[in-house]
Parts: sequence; structure tokens; C-alpha cells
Amino acid sequence: MDRTILHLDLDTFYVSVERLIDSRLKKRPLLVGGTSDRGVVAACSYETRAFGVHSGMPMKMAKQLCPEAVVIRGNAGVYSKYSDNVTEIIKEQVPLFEKSSIDEFYADLSGMDRFFGCYKYASELRHSIIKETGLPISFGLSVNKVVSKVATNEAKPNNQLKIDYGFEKPFLAPLSIRKIPMVGDKTYQTLRNLGLKQVKTIQEMPRDMMHSVLGMNGVTIWDRANGIDTSPVIPFNERKSISTERTFDRDTIDVVRLRGILMAMTENLAFQLRRGDKLTACVAVKIRYSDFNTYSRQLRIPYTSADHVLIPSILDLFEKLYNRRLLVRLIGVRFSHLVGGNYQIDLFDDTQERLSLYDAMDKIRERFGERSVLRASAMDAKTIGRMYNPFNGQPPPVLAHRKQ
Repeated sequence: MDRTILHLDLDTFYVSVERLIDSRLKKRPLLVGGTSDRGVVAACSYETRAFGVHSGMPMKMAKQLCPEAVVIRGNAGVYSKYSDNVTEIIKEQVPLFEKSSIDEFYADLSGMDRFFGCYKYASELRHSIIKETGLPISFGLSVNKVVSKVATNEAKPNNQLKIDYGFEKPFLAPLSIRKIPMVGDKTYQTLRNLGLKQVKTIQEMPRDMMHSVLGMNGVTIWDRANGIDTSPVIPFNERKSISTERTFDRDTIDVVRLRGILMAMTENLAFQLRRGDKLTACVAVKIRYSDFNTYSRQLRIPYTSADHVLIPSILDLFEKLYNRRLLVRLIGVRFSHLVGGNYQIDLFDDTQERLSLYDAMDKIRERFGERSVLRASAMDAKTIGRMYNPFNGQPPPVLAHRKQ
């Protein structure tokens, strides 16, 4: 059976939501993201792009390029709510779909042409989303995920595009190599140094040549440039790791504050593990100094989700990692090697009081919020809470620092 894959993308999602909330923002240049000079543009309206602004750009630079732009910090909880509304509409009308990010979806419509035209069905789905949510959305329809995603980007803003079977290569050929998914800035520069500009040139190259230049990534890029992609639509994404990090408005050397924030991060992530019935066997700490040099260190530990095991491990990693005595720009904590299961009681160290304390604290957090109870040393960390379940199979509702 020929595959039919639909890719849906909410156009400038954060901007569209803000305009839906406040109609005065319509047709005005708008930036969403961190409002401080250290902030990053999470989303920008089409009006700002004429000035050279794009997602992922430092907010300070964006405001210099477009001084008249309205800057909004953004609210991940509000965006998640609108994203969930779109998800519910898609869930009701599509047999198999994948939510790849807060504003992107894939749907497998294979075989539906026997009963209903896939393009007509996708069009009606798009118009249904626009009517019920008020959000603009574009889609691409083709035989695989890669071509559909590229088609969506070509259809924007607020439009749709179908690539018929067998026309994948002609469609991709005249496009810039930057439009191939997986080609970032460094890869793009490497390919440009080889004289490559259009996808057509990659299509004409031997596959082995791309392998010799970029290894297996080169092979993947060659496949995508030729419209080849067999990746399935996956309805549920199992998290392999969870992490959190903080970039400071001002670089700091306050070690006591850094330890407190690390404890808050660890405490919050440990709660997420217990809430999702998960255990971790690998913890890591990340530090970025004021000179932008970034270092990380990890430690394998027995499977656990207990604060009294994880917090000392994180602080010990921090002590070993933080040895340059420079101003710190960013710190982060990451748990990986996750498996399902409940905390295994240590017969020698654990007490009934400690286990009851964890249970009581988790119940308070579930009912009143993740920051309703925490250690006194972690009270300086005001924005660590996640406000969502990272193990619900959906992508995290963070502000995406990516070009849209």
C-alpha cells in the first residue's frame, strides 16, 4: 500500500495564540520569548522577519533590528492549553497521529483514499481546526514525513500543499539545501564549502560521496534530498531522559545560590520520576561559564527516584565539575537511562518516616502545585517547576528555540 503522510504545523504558534488573546496585537510586529537581554526569541511574527528577525535569535539583537516590535514573555501553560485543543480535534478525526512538538503533528492517512480522498479529508481537517480554535495552520501531504514537512514549510503561511506520488524529487530539487530537515548551520556551511546550494546538486551526487564527507549523517541527508524516508508515524513517544536548566540574567559566582538551584532542580525532577513511576540510573550536571565554554559530567548510580540519593550525587558532580572559579552563565541537571518501576527500599538506610515524608510531599505537590512544598535551601529557585507530566507521551511544552 502506498503511504500517505500528513504534516500539520500551527503557523507562528505562540504569536497566533497571543493575538487570539489580545486582538490589538494583530498585524503588529510581535516577539515572544525571554524579555531580558539574555532572552531568546521563541517565536516572531511575519512582520518582524522583514527586518531579519528569526526564532532562536538573541532578544537583544531582535529588538535592535526591529525596535517597534512588541515583546511578550509568553506563557507555556497557555500555549499547552491551545495545543491540547488542536490535539483533541486531530485525535477525533485521524486514525493514527503523532504529536512531534507543541505545534507540529504527523498523521498517517494511508488507505483512506479507498473511502475518502486524503487531500480533501486533510483540507476539511485543517478548516475544522481553524474554525474551532481560530489558529492558522498549514499542512503538507505526501508519501513520507520528510517531504510532507518540507511541503508544509513551502505552503506557509496558512495554506496547504500536496506532493503527488513520484514527484518528490522534482519538488525538492530547486529548493535550498538548508530546507532539508536535519541540515543545521554547521552542516549547511560544510555543504556550501563543497559548492552545494540546491537540493538538486545533492540528488545528482553519489551516495558514497555524501558518506565520505559527513558519515552516516551524510547518507541520511542524501536520502532526504531524494525524498526517501521510511520513518513511521509513532503515536506515543517514550521519554529516554528528563532535564532542566537555567540561564541567569546576570552571570554569578554565588556558590551557595548555585547549590540551592541544583537542589531545587534535582528535587523537582525526582518528583517527576516518582509521579511517572520511573527510575534513573544516570545523573549529569551541566555548567556554562561566562566565556560560553560548556562542561558536563555524569555519574552512573543504582536505579532510584529518591531525593536523598539523587541530591548528594548531583552536588558531588557539581563540586568536581566547578573548578574554574569563573562566573557561571547556565547550570542544568539531567536524568537518563530511565526505566519503569518504583523506588526500591534500602533496608539499611531508609526509614518509614522518610518514605512517608516523600509520599506526603508528593501528594501536596499533586494537589497544590509543584512548588507548594520544597527545601528551604531551594527557595531561591523560583522558576524550576514544570507544571506538566513529562511521561504523558507528548513533547514538552517549552518555548521552542528553533526557526519556524
